Amino acid sequence: MSNSVQQTQARVAASLRRRYRAERRFKLYGLLAVLLGVSFVLFLFGAIIAQGAAAFRQAQVTLDIQYNEDVLGLAGERTPEALATADYAALVREALRARFPDAQGREGGRAALRLVSNSAAHELQRRVEVDPSRIGTGERLTFLAGADVDQFLKGKIDRTLPEDQRPLSDQQIAWIDALREDGALRLAFNRGFFTNGDSREPEQAGVLGALAGSMYTLLVTLVLSFPIGVAAAAYLEEFAPRNRWTDLIEVNINNLAAVPSIVFGLLGLALFLNFFGLPRSAPLVGGLVLTLLTLPTIIITSRAAIRAVPPSIREAALGMGASNLQMVTDHVLPLAMPGILTGAIIGLARALGETAPLLMIGMVAFIVDVPRGFTDPSTVLPVQVFLWADSPERAFVERTSAAIIVLLLFLLIVNATAAVLRRRFERRW
Repeated sequence: MSNSVQQTQARVAASLRRRYRAERRFKLYGLLAVLLGVSFVLFLFGAIIAQGAAAFRQAQVTLDIQYNEDVLGLAGERTPEALATADYAALVREALRARFPDAQGREGGRAALRLVSNSAAHELQRRVEVDPSRIGTGERLTFLAGADVDQFLKGKIDRTLPEDQRPLSDQQIAWIDALREDGALRLAFNRGFFTNGDSREPEQAGVLGALAGSMYTLLVTLVLSFPIGVAAAAYLEEFAPRNRWTDLIEVNINNLAAVPSIVFGLLGLALFLNFFGLPRSAPLVGGLVLTLLTLPTIIITSRAAIRAVPPSIREAALGMGASNLQMVTDHVLPLAMPGILTGAIIGLARALGETAPLLMIGMVAFIVDVPRGFTDPSTVLPVQVFLWADSPERAFVERTSAAIIVLLLFLLIVNATAAVLRRRFERRW
């Protein structure tokens, strides 16, 4: 008998050891999975920040500009038409030639002019049109350097490569070195990245237009999807009769949440653009499309939050004489609001990162001007990232990562705002 008990105890002990070993292995696998996921996220963010941080600094060159009337080709005219058609790039070219006497001839002038962004000519034109009395005088001004010069200063262009394998010639590199020694060429904070719209020239490209388009689009999405989604959830959960029609509606809502986003883009193209004739590439249309995209998510999460409110709350409200509508609006919805806001955050976060449906309604167009309203042509940050990632210029690589950083910060601000609102509406029962 004692041997049988001992054998049983030994089997139980062996079984416990196996179970404990299995439990420790499971915990280890879980810890390794978490560490692996965190490492991938850290690697992703590290790569994006390391590549995009350089875009927040931009090369600038300082030149002594002489507003020579003959160089401008004005011939004594001061009319707005003459000032608008004057040769302002020649002023920059002459300033460079004065600094570098070896930049002579047509080819030398072109090589020197490539050191400075073509925005310098537009800046000089603006200054002369604002104050024509500058003609005949001189001043020292700071301009954006060319994209290749910017990349060279950031170490993205190897000067040891053969001349035919890099975008800058030996002579241009010598001029760059001379400007750096004189303190006329330096890297400074790239304010234009946050104040400019898109541009074909990397050194002039900014995210303000895409950021404004994202804000307008998300505002339309929020204003439409949140009240409609919450109202639909409250009706389905509190008022709708339980029959085959409501079951069909619920099944279709769940199915819509899994529909690929490009399908909503095709729907928006057919409905809002072709049928209603709304303006193409406008935040209004983008917001309508993203509203269709986010409504299923908001309805599903809102219904779950409403369902989580204890039945005793409803019974107490009805027992005190409240109507069904009063019970829902005054008691159920306020208690469910934190969960509803969580669903809204999920929906808006998905809408903020969507690109495919917006491409279908024309928001992939090259938009230079910053939108000033809901019907102005615009783009959004994810589409801007897509456009820059597809650009062949080397300098757009870092701007793509910088735009992703801005997109993540924008998403963080949206989530933080929603979290504050959720905490504000949170109640305990």
